[in-house]
Amino acid sequence: MSSGAVIVSGGTFGLGREISLRLAEAGYPVTAFGLETPQISSIAGNSIPALRSEAESRGLDLHAVEADVTSEADVARIVETTIARHGRIHGIVNNAAIGPLGTVMDTDPGIWDKIMAVNLRGPFLMSRAVIPHFVSNGGGCIVNVGSGAGWGKANMAAYATSKGGIIAMSASMALDHFYDRVRVNTVIPGGGGIVAGMSLGRVGGDISRLGPGAVGTVAGRVTTGTDLGNAIAWLMSPEAEAISGTIIDVGCFAHQGSSVPLKRTKIEEKSNG
Repeated sequence: MSSGAVIVSGGTFGLGREISLRLAEAGYPVTAFGLETPQISSIAGNSIPALRSEAESRGLDLHAVEADVTSEADVARIVETTIARHGRIHGIVNNAAIGPLGTVMDTDPGIWDKIMAVNLRGPFLMSRAVIPHFVSNGGGCIVNVGSGAGWGKANMAAYATSKGGIIAMSASMALDHFYDRVRVNTVIPGGGGIVAGMSLGRVGGDISRLGPGAVGTVAGRVTTGTDLGNAIAWLMSPEAEAISGTIIDVGCFAHQGSSVPLKRTKIEEKSNG
């Protein structure tokens, strides 16, 4: 099925790990990269050996390596080595992100810059490095992982700003490269309660704090990386070759459940009855 390889940034832990495995299952040779040292507000790290082992045991063509998405040299190396290994890149998934909480007043300028470097500069560098390859090979697919925070959320000033930027950048690239047959789309995990390096980092690694109170999805559970991977695999497929400049919400609405009322318990219904 593969018409080339797929590169996944932040693809070695959490949601990104599941996305990488799902794309490999779909038949794409995958290059997944990330950092082994946990970044600010995240527990993601020390994950590459385990991912390599799982891919090998399942017979998946998945190459996991360490690289920094904010480094132009690292990004160039990832793109060049992927082309050398597989001949052609079919798509990229810009998933790497960090998300420290904070308002404008209590966010240190250095942290603000770091968030923008990972969440916006990273997708910019990845896209800039691979688009010429897409153009010379008849097209390609870019999928950016956004967030409902991209429309603004309390105590997420920097993170929300970066994810709003992702939405705007995706639309701009879709328009700029329409005639190059480069498709650019955004997927958004929604519903809360998502288990990822970032979400675990925000609760001190206590997974029990992620589920309670989450709206979840219409499936009756929270979103997983496999759910995202399914949507991304479709966007990468020939069935989606006419789709660009769109946002697919994988969860519940563009604001991660903010427009869905919390489910009332039977105890609450009786006490209010």
